[in-house]
Amino acid sequence: MTKKLIIVTSPPACGKTYISKALAKRLNHCVYLDKDTLIVLSKQIFKVAGEPYNRSSDFFEEHIRNYEYECVVDLALEALEYDDIVLINAPFTREVRDVAYMDNLKEQLAKKGATLSVIWVQTDPKIVHERMIERNSDRDTWKLEHWDEYIASCNFNIPKELDNADSKDGLLIFKNNNEKEFEESMVEITGILKETISAS
Repeated sequence: MTKKLIIVTSPPACGKTYISKALAKRLNHCVYLDKDTLIVLSKQIFKVAGEPYNRSSDFFEEHIRNYEYECVVDLALEALEYDDIVLINAPFTREVRDVAYMDNLKEQLAKKGATLSVIWVQTDPKIVHERMIERNSDRDTWKLEHWDEYIASCNFNIPKELDNADSKDGLLIFKNNNEKEFEESMVEITGILKETISAS
């Protein structure tokens, strides 16, 4: 049994949460972590600082964003001491394209006898817009009000920096534009992960 950290990532509203929960249920001994669980703490930081709640603001960038990621990764590394698979649901929009960051994470995992799999959720920006409107979350208020500016800042390209010919599950693409793509990707990716996790 190979210990595994799975990161499900993409720009917001691509379907990460739905996919992550469905995938976690199909894997045995999987600890599910969602970075959005930390939002309650982040909101308190905004409140105490007397700042308007805006996750696209300079205040968020300077005082909150990176600490949320640091926290959820630390929780994942700790959880691997007690179970075989940990899945993090989070955008990791910059981190997955930062080779040094990802190499450092892989080194930390190796010390625990674990490997890394990144699942990139591929969704058309038009569908992302529709889903963001539908979910009606306060974390999307600024994004929807400044849609053109926001979407121009998003990178929907596959993070090919993570592609490694020596790793069957280092980078997996989950197509999620419709139900058919979802079902096909879920079957394919679940099969690959189970195979690599079971490998001795």
